[in-house]
Amino acid sequence: MDFPILSLIILLPAVGVIPLLFLTNARSIRWIALVFTAADFFLTILLLVLFQQTSHQMQFAETLEWVPALGIAYNVGVDGISVLFVFLTALLGWICVLASWNAITMKLKEFMICILIMQSLMIGVFCALDLFLFYVLWEAMLIPMYLLIGIWGGPNRVYAAFKFFLYTLAGSLLFLIGIIVLYIEGNQSFDILMLMSQDYGFEVQFWVFLAFLVAFAVKVPMVPVHTWLPDAHVEAPTAGSIILAGVLLKMGAYGFLRFSLPMLPDASQYFAPMVIGLSAIAIIYGGFLALAQTDLKKLIAYSSVSHMGFVTLGIFTFNNNGLMGGVLQMFNHGITTGALFLVVGLLYERTHTRQISDYGGLMKIIPVYTIFFGLFALASMAVPGTNGFIGELLILSGAFEVNAAAGVAAIVGAMLAAVYMLSLFKRVALGTAATFEGPTLLDVNPREMSGIIVLAIFAIWIGFYPKLFLSILKPTLDHLLTQVLGT
Repeated sequence: MDFPILSLIILLPAVGVIPLLFLTNARSIRWIALVFTAADFFLTILLLVLFQQTSHQMQFAETLEWVPALGIAYNVGVDGISVLFVFLTALLGWICVLASWNAITMKLKEFMICILIMQSLMIGVFCALDLFLFYVLWEAMLIPMYLLIGIWGGPNRVYAAFKFFLYTLAGSLLFLIGIIVLYIEGNQSFDILMLMSQDYGFEVQFWVFLAFLVAFAVKVPMVPVHTWLPDAHVEAPTAGSIILAGVLLKMGAYGFLRFSLPMLPDASQYFAPMVIGLSAIAIIYGGFLALAQTDLKKLIAYSSVSHMGFVTLGIFTFNNNGLMGGVLQMFNHGITTGALFLVVGLLYERTHTRQISDYGGLMKIIPVYTIFFGLFALASMAVPGTNGFIGELLILSGAFEVNAAAGVAAIVGAMLAAVYMLSLFKRVALGTAATFEGPTLLDVNPREMSGIIVLAIFAIWIGFYPKLFLSILKPTLDHLLTQVLGT
């Protein structure tokens, strides 16, 4: 296909910033942001339709020289892994705009500009096939996310924003060191596909893998570098929490898949037991922390630590089921946890409290809202028929093949998820109806329902018919396993 569809998908949200610069009317600002993010989403649907599911090769590739003297180029393309996360990013983009429709009144234009730029940068990260381009986009994402938390966040927003920035920046500096080493050892090239084909000595792989591990672990986040996440989630506006949970947390796991495994296969196998151990700890530790929370957003934030532990566990099993389940669960987590932050944000917008103890009996007051809240809670628990089930089942199958203790830990984590999500739903939705000061608590409106219904469709669709998503992933993951194991 000669049409530069990837560049259009990457640049379209950023182009939407241009008309926003000249607008002052709040209604026009909201609609322009929605039009550009929705148009980007429809383009990603076209991308999926045109994507050849039987090939592991990069598709829709585009290359343009950038800094020829250093071998740096604008080089983009997608395979079975990245195409799904380009789609997920665009899907959550317009939902974030709708979620902020009435919630954001201060500096609305600047807020929407941050959302649009953020979307372009995140999609660019998933498409980048030049390591320098990847790093520039990876770092640039910090700025709009920092602003979203620091300007439009809660009472402790400045602390949370600085903590997020410092943690991720520290990891990124180690990432840069690893990139420089690969550039020197890989015939002075930033071409990701070329770097994958190089044969690095074990000592080089060892130290570069450690540098990458820290950088990606912070983004996932893995225990013990996870402490920035709850603060960022609690203080971020609803759209910020959706982006964090739905996309940014995937960047670390995507880094393992795109760089650590194919470029550093020997070191990846050497460090796999350690990563599996840290993943097992995160699954249980995150589950217990979630169980102890009294704040709605903190509970979901700590559940993300546990759920992303499942993802890294699956990736480092180095077998078909585990790897397939890990990558599918990355996508599932973006859908389910993004949806949970959306519905919690809508509730907070109405009541201005996140304390679980302030709620009760929502089923009697706002029944439609409560039904969807219950659906996303079931998906987070990985109940059969929801998207989380197939991902966790594949991960458990893969984990027991390589490490029975990690498999047991994953089962314990799944049980903890059932406990804290059922407990949350019981306290919030059932029992005696709570009374709230101010206006009557209203059920979801059509604008809010549009985002909720789409996320609910994916939660059920993947639960009952995951074949489409697995067929997109399979050729690429089979090739990745061949790169890692050499067979």
